[in-house]
Amino acid sequence: MRILILCHSFNSLTQRLHVALREAGHAVVVEFDVNDSVTHEAVALFRPDLVLAPFLKRAIPEDVWRSARSLVVHPGVRGDRGPAALDWAILEREPVWGVTLIEARGEMDAGPVWAWREFPMRQATKASLYRREVADAALACVFEALARLAAGEKQAPTPANVGRGRLRPACGEAQRRIDPAHCAVEEALAIARAADGAPGALLTLFGGDWRVYDLKPADGLAGPPGEAFARAESAVAVGLVDGPIWIGQAKRPGAHEIKLPAALAMAAYLDDLPFVAGPSPLHVREEDGVATLSFDFYNGAFSTADCEALSAAVDRALARRPRVLVLTGGPDCWSNGLHLGIIEAAASPADESWRNINAMNDLVERIARAEEVWTVSALRGNAGAGGVFLSLAADEVWMGENVILNPHYKDMGNLYGSEYWTYLLPKRVGPERARLIAAARLPMGIEEALRLGLAGERLPGILAGADAAIRERAAARAADTEGLARRLEAKRAARAADEAQKPLAAYREEELKRMKRNFYGFDPSYHVARYNFIRKIPKSRTPLTLAVHRSSGRRITDALPSPRSRGEG
Repeated sequence: MRILILCHSFNSLTQRLHVALREAGHAVVVEFDVNDSVTHEAVALFRPDLVLAPFLKRAIPEDVWRSARSLVVHPGVRGDRGPAALDWAILEREPVWGVTLIEARGEMDAGPVWAWREFPMRQATKASLYRREVADAALACVFEALARLAAGEKQAPTPANVGRGRLRPACGEAQRRIDPAHCAVEEALAIARAADGAPGALLTLFGGDWRVYDLKPADGLAGPPGEAFARAESAVAVGLVDGPIWIGQAKRPGAHEIKLPAALAMAAYLDDLPFVAGPSPLHVREEDGVATLSFDFYNGAFSTADCEALSAAVDRALARRPRVLVLTGGPDCWSNGLHLGIIEAAASPADESWRNINAMNDLVERIARAEEVWTVSALRGNAGAGGVFLSLAADEVWMGENVILNPHYKDMGNLYGSEYWTYLLPKRVGPERARLIAAARLPMGIEEALRLGLAGERLPGILAGADAAIRERAAARAADTEGLARRLEAKRAARAADEAQKPLAAYREEELKRMKRNFYGFDPSYHVARYNFIRKIPKSRTPLTLAVHRSSGRRITDALPSPRSRGEG
């Protein structure tokens, strides 16, 4: 089937659908919803059998949904309508929520229903629920609808406005605001979870309003309601009526303000606050000869300090001489590489970019040179850019079946990239496949990653199942002493041969020479792209890697790369 994905941006759900639909053999292109004329042009160029809208902020033009069947993914139960479905579900502590696949009509969310799914709610942020439960349910709905269409069904099986949902407005400031003088910890956490990602919860501190994110209970501390009374390395503690919370991320209200670790965003107000131990993104568990090092940096962004802290944690873990070292990122994000927010906020973004990429390279090199232990990257969450190549520094990569990889840099202003990718990627998949992966600039799912060799084993998509599989497999590696000894001997021999042929230092020098041009050269593309990304400025056009229907001088069918084409040869 020819499917046009129409979306506001290429977010995590859109990428999951893009990967799954292409993997299933459909011809899929993407068009960003810039304006009606662009949408009309895309429909005329591609002539889709189906328009699929997984993430829109406005209605599909009437002449589009009348000429091509158009299905909209709505993150709410049947009958739910409005732009803040998941936000309200979190705020109102719904025990069960869902996703509905609605045929577009003139009124938003009011068309007949082609498929629906429901799921139990977790106490989690909106972004986490969206990446996991909502995305899983959306995929199930889309493929059910495709099966119905393939079977010749002409009408949706469920009429409009059937179900327990209702029309609700957008969440206003009243629903986003945390009042420390009257708000309990659990209520504050619900407000913050519902506002996570965007727009953030509102809190008055230091005489002004802040958007706050990544809130956690500050167990063991006490402070007056409405006041910041302590700080940690990156977080700030604030008192509420029944106890304190940690604020992990913050920014001033305003479209162009930058979300940063709270202790950095509020630094001008913290001089008199005591420094205490705060929540740590780093945890180590040792069992049966296996050291499992987990790191859950916010949104998978690694600052210079984060890279240095993780490198030190790797050193401490290795000093205890485990037989196997497992590296697990967070449940939603493994790593997305450099911390573009801290870079953007720096006095010299170019200098901070340079410090950050060198710290990232030091981390990658430490793992790549860990010859005394068998290393595993266990990806339970998505990875992008340098985070993908960080995972390849380990001896094995185990990847969750719902994880999405973006193993490329160039969409960030033609950034060349480092993290030893010019060594690690060809070594893992071969030079020709490495070239194709870098050129494609497309998201990749588990099937393609396994075919190409970027991943070696599949992990269950359900988090508890993934964690159990990681423990079981790592323990088996460690228990197989003879097999492990052979693996380590072969690993040391391969590393020595590679070093003799071309030292790691040479790859780093070559990559950083190119990166220096990105950071300090005459072409400002990287700095412009980073500025727009951090401030969520919508793109004015769709990249041609996604909008393949706009490939000049080529037939549409010739211009549609299949995931399998990168895995052949």
